[in-house]
Amino acid sequence: MSEPTTALVTGANKGIGYEIAAGLGALGWSVGVGARDDQRRDAAVGKLRAAGVDAFGVPLDVTDDASVTAAARLIEEQAGRLDVLVNNAAITGGMPQEPTRVDPATIRTVVETNVIGVIRVTNAMIALLRRSASPRIVNMSSSVGSLTRQSGTAGEQTTGPVAVAYAPSKTFLNAVTLQYARELRGARRSSPAG
Repeated sequence: MSEPTTALVTGANKGIGYEIAAGLGALGWSVGVGARDDQRRDAAVGKLRAAGVDAFGVPLDVTDDASVTAAARLIEEQAGRLDVLVNNAAITGGMPQEPTRVDPATIRTVVETNVIGVIRVTNAMIALLRRSASPRIVNMSSSVGSLTRQSGTAGEQTTGPVAVAYAPSKTFLNAVTLQYARELRGARRSSPAG
């Protein structure tokens, strides 16, 4: 009998991340519930387990190097490999976000979570992903990341409010995702020891 597929979903204690974890768990996958808030993470794991999901908590703050390193160690101890990484953790940064009114610190904070956090987590998990027979990385973006939709140049309505931190962070994430795809296209999995 083969081992279950193991996934890590960041920001999985609520919303879209929780629903992704529940959906993967319904497929019989073992799901790491990544979240920085201990109480919310524990509550999500409890709820998933009550629904029959093989869920385990992963303390994870995507903006903190030590937290991400510890999460990778926990995944290694729990499963020995990672089959799917879903980078879902994100923040909006609050409003207002009009370019003429926004505090530049808001932009830094949003980019640190929504973009650099994805890079930090992906790079920490890449060795575990390479141990999988069919590894996958899924980066959760948004329609507001589309420059075409933001500008309304394709005859479409513009999407979302004016948000100089959140919307560009998703555009940036889309570009980062393409760079990972270019680098990892055709990458071979390493041996279980490596």
